[in-house]
Amino acid sequence: MTLTEDRAPARQVLSAEERYTDELAFLASYDDGPRPPGWALTPRAVVTFICGSGGETLQGPTSRMKVATKFVGERALVERCVVTLAGERGLLLVGEPGTAKSMLSELLAAAVCGTSALTVQGTAGTTEDAFRYGWNYALLLAQGPSPAALVDSPVLTAMRSGRVARVEEITRCLPEVQDALVSILSDRRVSVPELAGTEDAQVAASPGFTVIATANLRDRGVSEMSAALKRRFNFETVDPISDAEAETTLVRRQATAVVQRAGAAFGVDDAVLDALVTVFRDLRSGRSAEGWDVERPGTVMSTAEAVQVAASLGVAAAYLPSGDVLDLVPGHLLGVVRKDDPADHGRLLGYWDGPVRRRAEDGSAMWRRLWDLRENLR
Repeated sequence: MTLTEDRAPARQVLSAEERYTDELAFLASYDDGPRPPGWALTPRAVVTFICGSGGETLQGPTSRMKVATKFVGERALVERCVVTLAGERGLLLVGEPGTAKSMLSELLAAAVCGTSALTVQGTAGTTEDAFRYGWNYALLLAQGPSPAALVDSPVLTAMRSGRVARVEEITRCLPEVQDALVSILSDRRVSVPELAGTEDAQVAASPGFTVIATANLRDRGVSEMSAALKRRFNFETVDPISDAEAETTLVRRQATAVVQRAGAAFGVDDAVLDALVTVFRDLRSGRSAEGWDVERPGTVMSTAEAVQVAASLGVAAAYLPSGDVLDLVPGHLLGVVRKDDPADHGRLLGYWDGPVRRRAEDGSAMWRRLWDLRENLR
């Protein structure tokens, strides 16, 4: 029996609306309060979907459910985002790389309109067609400009259906491409000059349409947004996770999911994860948990990078076991900090000579072992 006869190949990653189908269906029936036009859930239910029910079991009309926390951050931030979308205003999530802006964008879109798939990935090669429309050139040559030959962009599809369009890394698009969104967010319609004189010459946005965009504050290859475009968005800053325990829990959960998708069980000790997250937090903030000064590397020591390192440790422990998994930590950290600036290698060594050494001298066996592994950083 072939694979296609047996079952369809599994996908590596499910979208938010697929991953949390049961929760979305439950919340749709649990909260039957007023909803903005086109919304699948009430604003209150959207916040609950993203922030969780706080361990409380919610009683719906026919079932009960605990809603898991998906975004680790301020509830007030999520509430402001939901209010922005309910007012059909553009939402721009900004912050350092790896702070879950894209995840929050996806969760918001899935909860508000039931799909997060109407997405444009911003790059230096993105053109206006990605925000407006293109053409099926075979039909265009055969029939001339016609509605059948028109190819809607994800943004135009969202306009027609009253859904949320997502634009990832909007500042990676060239400024003239970004500004294609100015009229869309202002006039809520797109003109199609090629169809002038017909009823299809203009596409108006249906109620519920809006745009969520993301942008990194510390990244290369970005383009400044025009003042006109900035005015069309409400800006919300997504900060790194402030609570160390919450960050460790998130790293464990997401790394476990990665390792499970790789076909193995996650076998990294909690103590190793605690040490790993501590290193990332110290280097990210420029100050250790004890209050010692730390020279920050130029690269971003984000939670997302910590998840990838933890996942790599888990995969190595499962498939290439060779002693203590802690021995692998310095090498993986070096791979993270050397991505941008070669001088960051020296900063990591400086961290080892500072907080790692001092913790080892204070009697911690974990940090003593990490200090002994300093040679692995050369």
